[in-house]
Amino acid sequence: MADEVKLLGVRGSPFSCRVEIALKLKGVQYEFIEEEEVYGKKSELLLKSNPVHKKIPVLFHNGKPICESVVILEYIDHTWKGHPILPKHPYDRAMARFWAKFIDDKCHTTIWKANWSKDKEKEEAMAEGYELLKTLENELQGKRFFGGDDIGLVDIVANVLSLWAGVFQEISGTELLTREKFPVLFKWIDEYVNCSVITESLPPRDIIVGFLPVVIKKRLLTSGDSK
Repeated sequence: MADEVKLLGVRGSPFSCRVEIALKLKGVQYEFIEEEEVYGKKSELLLKSNPVHKKIPVLFHNGKPICESVVILEYIDHTWKGHPILPKHPYDRAMARFWAKFIDDKCHTTIWKANWSKDKEKEEAMAEGYELLKTLENELQGKRFFGGDDIGLVDIVANVLSLWAGVFQEISGTELLTREKFPVLFKWIDEYVNCSVITESLPPRDIIVGFLPVVIKKRLLTSGDSK
């Protein structure tokens, strides 16, 4: 009997996109379910399947829900053979988890503030964001991807830098992540987005442009809906 795999997410969300990339790298067939009420009342499916955080994405494997994007990525890697997402060596696995957490806990939040905050808070976020991105730049020195020659956990988690950060800046008028300041990161972006699996997985730019203003309004009032 074939596995039944479904993904509850939102088109345009970098967190949903993470899971889609992992599934496609593994060659896993899945059904995408759009969480249509993410901006208002959340769907019964979301509330039932992720009652703790009430956020997308949620992966359903044979009817069982798995929540939180990085947890889902590790689950996918353990469950299906094929393209490895995490390294084999325990030390390398620990380092991949470290950098994934660094991106989620530090970079993602600071880049958001750098684009949408004002005055002193924006100025501080810009300065912090520059240092954080420089740290990532140094980690990438001499590598094709964060995981080495192949796309791995950290690359998938850093997904937001590949397309979303540029859209953020386009709308906000902020210039934080630029090719002049971060040539190594931009070399990684070029390599990343031109991989066939990534090209197939990234949402069209106009979907993000239309999707983002509503997310901004939502996040100014509450915490985000995705992780």
